Amino acid sequence: MIEDVQSLLDEEQEQMFASQSWARSTNTFNYATYHTLEEIYDFMDMLAAEHPQLVSKLQIGRSYEGRPIYVLKFSTGGNNRPAIWIDTGIHSREWVTQASGVWFAKKITQDYGQDPAFTAILDNMDIFLEIVTNPDGFAFTHSKNRMWRKTRSLTSGSTCIGVDPNRNWDAGFGKAGSSSNPCSDTYRGKFANSEVEVKSIVDFVKDHRNIKAFISIHSYSQLLLYPFGYKTESPADKDELDQVAKSAVEALTSLYGTKFKYGSIITTIYQASGGTIDWTYNQGIKYSFTFELRDTGRYGFLLPASQIIPTAQETWLALLTIMEHTLNHPY
Repeated sequence: MIEDVQSLLDEEQEQMFASQSWARSTNTFNYATYHTLEEIYDFMDMLAAEHPQLVSKLQIGRSYEGRPIYVLKFSTGGNNRPAIWIDTGIHSREWVTQASGVWFAKKITQDYGQDPAFTAILDNMDIFLEIVTNPDGFAFTHSKNRMWRKTRSLTSGSTCIGVDPNRNWDAGFGKAGSSSNPCSDTYRGKFANSEVEVKSIVDFVKDHRNIKAFISIHSYSQLLLYPFGYKTESPADKDELDQVAKSAVEALTSLYGTKFKYGSIITTIYQASGGTIDWTYNQGIKYSFTFELRDTGRYGFLLPASQIIPTAQETWLALLTIMEHTLNHPY
């Protein structure tokens, strides 16, 4: 159990304040601190401006409160190439995920043309990275309530706000493992895809039709999970997904010794319905995975900023493993 939440909140605020500085380039950007929505969106613009041949910024929708929803596209050309999708921050309080997403974006631009294994991936596939998947919730974690998880949509007939965007997908929607109570942190919403933050991704995936791996990144618990969450039945590709997860976890652990468990959602943590990767898997995206990053509960969502870079570095090794497997096992 987290010992003293208030003192951790105070420390986090002090750390952010102390390292506040407006970066003029992604080289001087501080990857070892937590950033606001504005700072992350500015970072995306800088990265795209610095690497126009490799990086572009797409707007895939607008949040409930009207904020743009951006995805970074990393591509070396071609037309509708097979693609890898990565999203972070669908649950807004999981700050190490958005911070890791920022680090991943920079890493992609640094390693392309330098790391042969990664270069091979990007020479043949595109990568889509949505760093702030729940912008309204994220802004709210900075302005009002650091522990906010859900979207910020209004539900008619209730004074409670927000839907759990990881219970809102059309995969076992409304089954056990989600709540019908709008005041719950796992409130599923009135219907599947009610949240524009979810619907924007659904539309993107359906329009693209060539996404081969879909990785949704959460914190915390140190887990690498594959479908299903809403039913006990194993996915058709269970043996392969289990082997990929095992290899990815081994790669992750090799860096700092961080221990991860892996398996299906329902057998490894709990039943959860309406989740992202159950929907993507059911859409035919075989390599659908969810990460739960550091830690296992000492700091929980309030992971110290000093752990951002190590977390991102080790996770990158797992991501590389999944991406390489996807490249080498076309379907």
